[in-house]
Amino acid sequence: MADAFHTIGIFAKRNDTGVARTLAGLTTDLLARGKTVYIDDHHEAADYGVRACPREALGAACDLIVVVGGDGTLLDAGRTVAADGTPLLGINLGRLGFMVDVLPDDMKATLDDVFAGHYIAESRLMLSAWVRRAGHATHDAPLPAINECVIRNQAFARVLDFDTYMNGDFISHHRADGMVVATPTGSTAYALSGGGPVLHPGLNALALVPICPHTLSDRPLIVDGQHEIEIRVAGSLDGSALFTSDGQVTRALEAGDSVVMSRADHDLRLIHPPGYDYFNILRNKLHWGRGQQVPKL
Repeated sequence: MADAFHTIGIFAKRNDTGVARTLAGLTTDLLARGKTVYIDDHHEAADYGVRACPREALGAACDLIVVVGGDGTLLDAGRTVAADGTPLLGINLGRLGFMVDVLPDDMKATLDDVFAGHYIAESRLMLSAWVRRAGHATHDAPLPAINECVIRNQAFARVLDFDTYMNGDFISHHRADGMVVATPTGSTAYALSGGGPVLHPGLNALALVPICPHTLSDRPLIVDGQHEIEIRVAGSLDGSALFTSDGQVTRALEAGDSVVMSRADHDLRLIHPPGYDYFNILRNKLHWGRGQQVPKL
């Protein structure tokens, strides 16, 4: 819908002076368009002539969030605002730029398209995780994940013994460095490095990918995204294990702890510029596949 975005939030990479130039250009452009603009409170709003807003409140306050940074910044922003249903548009100042797909030089033209209603919108499955100890959750709210949840031994080069369950039914016992439970979005991240498959982002599915399993037959497993996955750490754990969400949120695990993961009750909403092509991103960012063969005349 044209002109659907009136209040714009900016979620920018922390502790990086390199974002200032892009932020200055972005805020100047948005204010010239007559938009109400908020910037997350990790940056000085007065430097850009806009309003400050706590990161946790940006989603509720804004119609659109513009993320300035790399994929890690978008993951941080997504976990923070996704529950409010606010879409995210990513400006790439990172290295890979797999999810933040607008170059700074293309920013103004992309905003022209977006505010005219010309964009591609999509929803991405997210995970919610609970760490349980002695049958009780160790935290008050679920831990969200966009890419993956990882359980692994905290000790370097030590295998972890754990069991996997789906909807309470036993799947298998594992001896491995750990396990990646990845969404389709995360299937091209840590899970891919661990030998997992690429899942199209439109799928309602999860990938369970063992990390360096001790047994050759312990291979990745794809399950329906509506299933609840539980990983139970062995009671004989020597030391401690670690839970991570998107490589950014961590919780220590003790012997006998379990992590219960299921599809979140909200998705991540993304906006892409016209012409966005997922397979083109795969080819150009991950060097997957080949380009089309043009026949010789």
